[in-house]
Amino acid sequence: MKPAPFRADHVGSLIRPDYLISARERRAAGEISDNELKEVQERAIREVVALQEGIGLKSVTDGEYNRGSWHTDFLLRFANVEPWQSNYKTTFHNEEGSVESKPHTVRVTGKLSRPQPIFVEDFRFLKSVTRETPKITIPSPSIMHFRGGREAIDTTAYPTMDEFYADLAAVYAEEIGDLADAGCRYLQIDETNFAYLCDPSLRAQVQTSIGEDPDELPHVYAKLINNAIAGRPDDMAVCMHVCRGNFAGRWIAEGGYEPVAEVMFNELEIDGYFLEYDSARAGGFEPLRFLPKGKKVVLGLVTTKCGQMESADELKRRIDEAAKFVDLDQLALSPQCGFSSGIGGNTMGIEDEKSKLSLVLEVARDVWGD
Repeated sequence: MKPAPFRADHVGSLIRPDYLISARERRAAGEISDNELKEVQERAIREVVALQEGIGLKSVTDGEYNRGSWHTDFLLRFANVEPWQSNYKTTFHNEEGSVESKPHTVRVTGKLSRPQPIFVEDFRFLKSVTRETPKITIPSPSIMHFRGGREAIDTTAYPTMDEFYADLAAVYAEEIGDLADAGCRYLQIDETNFAYLCDPSLRAQVQTSIGEDPDELPHVYAKLINNAIAGRPDDMAVCMHVCRGNFAGRWIAEGGYEPVAEVMFNELEIDGYFLEYDSARAGGFEPLRFLPKGKKVVLGLVTTKCGQMESADELKRRIDEAAKFVDLDQLALSPQCGFSSGIGGNTMGIEDEKSKLSLVLEVARDVWGD
């Protein structure tokens, strides 16, 4: 097995310090320059790298500090992609109730291309300031399709969906190739739609809102992702975070992984899966029985939805439960999601975040001994 994902790992986004948020607001208001904002971002990244290394993590990210959003900052850098409001609706849930919203989405207005590298320079800077393994995260290519469907894709540029998927995979492959040339050997694809297709209500909405077959889409998306990463170096670990929605302690998707597990584990040609298992909304561990040898599942047992600390003994008990369905050596531990998928909406402070990451490392050492 490739070393990544690591026994103690994390999903990637981290809580932004107040001075970084303030700098982005000042740049938006025209009070500081791009270069001044860049200096602030680089200072914050150095600090968050030191935080991760100080805890003892082997996987280090830039916290996504150069982004305002985990996905649109990437997708809108492709040519002929623009913001759009589709008919697709989401409902965010928490213990206090539900709130309906229309998510940020995009549409394709012409042939896709990548005028210039997107996150490559961000990766180079991260690599230059860490002694551990730098990990970069990118949104899944499926997000370019799922929220708008055929309606969001120009029919003149793409008379058939096969042509669209081929070009989408190709522009992703260009970015991944440049990341590999820059030294990236740990890439994470942030994927929401496999999780959404576990939820009965969202599966029904797929049919009514975008006219797609929820049983067929996992196969389509697996092929798309495989084509996007096909040219990666043999020593690059590629993992996928399966996200159920994350903002201000709220989530979108509920339901166990059973509807997508066999496709996800066996058709996707990736090395590991970050699965959210911090509450009953994710179902049981039974779908892990589909995981083939040679792949890993990182159990997201530590919640980022609130600052309340988990018990180390409870985490170990749940790892033991998961090991009834898959070899313990194929498991690892992480928080269930990133700590800050965008600017704002945090449910805890940086010290709480640090405590949770330290707990992940402590439990992983106790369970696996490395």
